[in-house]
Amino acid sequence: MNGRGRFALSLTRVVRAAQGLHASFERIPSTVRTIFVVTLLLAGAGYGAVRDHHLEEAGAALRDVREALANYAGFRVAEVALVGNKRLTREDIFGLAGITDSTSLLFLDAAAVRDKLKSTAWIADATVLKLYPDRLHIAIVERQPFALWQVDGRVVVIAADGTVVEKDIDARFADFPLVVGRGAESRARDMIALIDRHPAIREQVQALVLVAERRWNLRMRNGIDVQLPEFQPERALEQLVALDRDKKILTRDIESVDLRLADRVTVRLSETSARAREEAMKELTKKKKGGDA
Repeated sequence: MNGRGRFALSLTRVVRAAQGLHASFERIPSTVRTIFVVTLLLAGAGYGAVRDHHLEEAGAALRDVREALANYAGFRVAEVALVGNKRLTREDIFGLAGITDSTSLLFLDAAAVRDKLKSTAWIADATVLKLYPDRLHIAIVERQPFALWQVDGRVVVIAADGTVVEKDIDARFADFPLVVGRGAESRARDMIALIDRHPAIREQVQALVLVAERRWNLRMRNGIDVQLPEFQPERALEQLVALDRDKKILTRDIESVDLRLADRVTVRLSETSARAREEAMKELTKKKKGGDA
C-alpha cells in the first residue's frame, strides 16, 4: 500500500472515532454536557487569565460559575447531617467549613473541609462524607474543657490534651482544677488523675504548680505548700495521706511539707509557730538551768 492509501485509511479511522465520540456525547444528559462544554470554555478563559496575570480575580469568578453550573445540574448541597456537636452550633460549623447556600457537592473538597474544622480548638477530629447527589454527612469530636491553666499571669481553659479551648473564664469553669506554670498544660491530665485517687487530699488542693517543668507542688486551700518529688510522686501522695490521717498535718500551723526525699519528711513552721516554738525552747532551757542550780 502506497503512502496515499495509508493516509486515506488513517483519515477514515479518525472520522469513525470522531463519529463514535459524538454519539457517546449525545447520550450524556444535556445538563452534564452543558457543564462539560462550559468547563472547557472556562479552562480556556483561565489560561488567558494566567497569561494576563489576573489569576486571583479569574479564579474566584471560575469558582462561582463552576458552583452555579453544578447546582443547576442537581448537585447543590440540600441536606447536611451533623453529629457530635454540643458546644458548637450548626451555624458555627457551617461557617468554619465554608458551607453556604450555593455550595455544590460536586466540587466540595471533603479533606479541605475536614482540615478547616480541625483548625478550631474545640474540634479534636472530624469526618466529612459526600453522599451524591446532594447530601453531606459531618461527624465531629469536640474537645471537652478539663482544667484551668495559669501562665504568665493569664488564666485560660484547656482540654485534657493541653489545647487551649477558651480564653475567657466565666462561672461555668469556676470549679475546674487549676494548674500553674509553663508546661503544666501538657502534663496536667496525668497529675490530676493521680490526685483524684486520693479524694481526701483532692478536696484540699487549690492549685497544682509545675516547678521548673520537672516536678509538682500542691498549693492547699489553707496556704500550705506540699513539695512532691520529680519521680514517684504517687509514693509521696500516699505518704501525705497517711500523715494527714494520723497526724492531721494539713491542719497544723505550718507553711510547707517537703516530701521530695523518700527517707524523710521536712516540715516548715509558720512564723507564728516558729516564734512560739522558740519561746517554748527558751523557757525550757531556763527551767533546766534552774533545776541544775
